[in-house]
Amino acid sequence: MNKPIKIIQQSDGSEDGYERVVSFLREQLVTGQLKTGDRLLPERDLASALGVSRPVIREALRALATLGALEIKRGFGTVVREPDFTALSDYFSLVLAQQAGAADDVMQARIAIERQAIRLACTRALAQDLDRLTQALQAIKETIDDPVKGGAADFHFHTMIVDAAHSPALSSVYAAVAKLLQHSHMERRRVIASVPGVDSYLVDHHEAIMLAIRRKNASEADALLAEHFEIGANLREDAAQVGVATRRPGKQRATQRGN
Repeated sequence: MNKPIKIIQQSDGSEDGYERVVSFLREQLVTGQLKTGDRLLPERDLASALGVSRPVIREALRALATLGALEIKRGFGTVVREPDFTALSDYFSLVLAQQAGAADDVMQARIAIERQAIRLACTRALAQDLDRLTQALQAIKETIDDPVKGGAADFHFHTMIVDAAHSPALSSVYAAVAKLLQHSHMERRRVIASVPGVDSYLVDHHEAIMLAIRRKNASEADALLAEHFEIGANLREDAAQVGVATRRPGKQRATQRGN
């Protein structure tokens, strides 16, 4: 059991009590002075050390607990938790969804994360990661005629790529915006469902990406993934044109891969 840690904060008078407490604890967490498993002083002692009331301490602790940074254990005290970025997914979804152009910005962030992840996956993926990718590809094949289930299987495949990178930072950021990414992915999948040839393209291209990872060819895998997102954007443009959906993704992919 970790003994309570002593923390003291000198107020500069520029923040109100709640902001001062949150700012201080956030700084302690970011700098590593508070680590996973550490137990904070009792509310009474924290209030005295930080010069605020106990209700203010409770409010600040609850806010940080909601974010997953702390865990309040009745009868024991408040303990620093191991960060769980999935707990931030709802928060990011609500905040970003209110911003103009957020969908496009998030998509660009997703592309950047996945392209770095796939290069890392080519050197770091373990046998079990490759097995999961194979299973995810099979799920895509089995749900190809269902935009909803198929969209979920498609997104899961991309999530497995990020997991195979074995990069805590990339996985954490990806998880933090996962719900927004998944919503966007499902909507994009629904939009392109009517484009001719899209089913065979989705299966063939995901398989090509997986094989590149198996071959540990980072350049090929990155190029395929970049192409994957580019063709996806083109398909959405085709679907948006009333009565015009003539692009054949399979042919376009084959031409680019043959270069």
